[in-house]
Amino acid sequence: MFSANHAGDCAYLADKSAQPVAFGFQSAMAARLGRPGSSSLFIAILFDPFEERAIAVNLPALMLSITVIFIAPSAFAQQTNAASPSEGFPAWAFLWDPSVKVPPPDDKPNQLAGSNASFSWKQARDLFLALDWHPDDHPAMPEIVATGRKPDVRACGACHRVEGTGGPEGASLAGLPVDYLVQQLADFKSGARKMSGPERPPKTMVASAKAMTDAEMHAAAEYFAGLKPRRLIKVVESEIIPRTGPSRMFYVKSPEGGSEALGERIVEMPDNADQFELRDSRATFTAYVPVGSLAKGETLAKTGGAGTTVACAGCHGSDLRGAGEIPSIAGRSPTYIVRQLHEFQTGGRAASASAPMKPTVEKLSANDMIALAAYVASLAP
Repeated sequence: MFSANHAGDCAYLADKSAQPVAFGFQSAMAARLGRPGSSSLFIAILFDPFEERAIAVNLPALMLSITVIFIAPSAFAQQTNAASPSEGFPAWAFLWDPSVKVPPPDDKPNQLAGSNASFSWKQARDLFLALDWHPDDHPAMPEIVATGRKPDVRACGACHRVEGTGGPEGASLAGLPVDYLVQQLADFKSGARKMSGPERPPKTMVASAKAMTDAEMHAAAEYFAGLKPRRLIKVVESEIIPRTGPSRMFYVKSPEGGSEALGERIVEMPDNADQFELRDSRATFTAYVPVGSLAKGETLAKTGGAGTTVACAGCHGSDLRGAGEIPSIAGRSPTYIVRQLHEFQTGGRAASASAPMKPTVEKLSANDMIALAAYVASLAP
């Protein structure tokens, strides 16, 4: 089954740096969409599943809003960047399109390899429930992680997964220092930590953080800090990658197969979309990065690249697995790493504890960020 992420929706993101992509959703319906070449040209490829043919249509559009087209039983969508980001904004790292409607989730139990549990798609979309596929793999969850607190605090384990593994769209939390986790919650609460680009579910993170008590923050932080990080990401250098399509918040493979050029971006996809969308902490990922990224990233991380930045080990430890209250960055999602480097550079993360990162990232180009993220993600967590 080819499914879209998190709410069963499908999405398309207009990204000038990306190649044409496909999208899909949890249904038999899927379509191939062309990419706008600029903000003034909208290119739609409408696929008729009954006639097995595609019709290309060019529509002039001077807008940055979402255009939704409904044809027969199929639904298709494209979106230019809703937030009018500045030039150089890595839109591919901030995927988000909640607009397209799909059939509602069902109550049918699903099972995954390696687990005796079963959960429905309706349960997977309930953010007040953390699906626990492997209860023997972790200690007992505190209530705030398992079910949250209605109506404002979602279950931490729903988005970040029961074992804190996260994904391309959100942070992995396993093994991070307690004080660091508590400080991040406090920064979301105070507004010192924000998100660039189109509004996306981190606003749910902000709402939850604002409503959490100090006791709940510490309970969640202590739980996730006590978990061991998993090595789940394989980094692959390539110019050509499997044809993909951004679903709601992360890339997935096109059900039609094929390939596309990677360009200057990172495309990180779950190896099994259903497994990830059903919130299994054992879901694995492949991150495609430009050729040469690993070597360049290693040089930047270890030497600073002749003044481009500073060696990461000075703060994050010799193996980049953290030092004291400084977080580990080894083995983390490269998509997430690029987002954070961008936020440090542009002021999205402005708390006092973030101050040392400002001069560290100020000279980094988009390509530098991709290289650093690729190298860091390739390391054992």
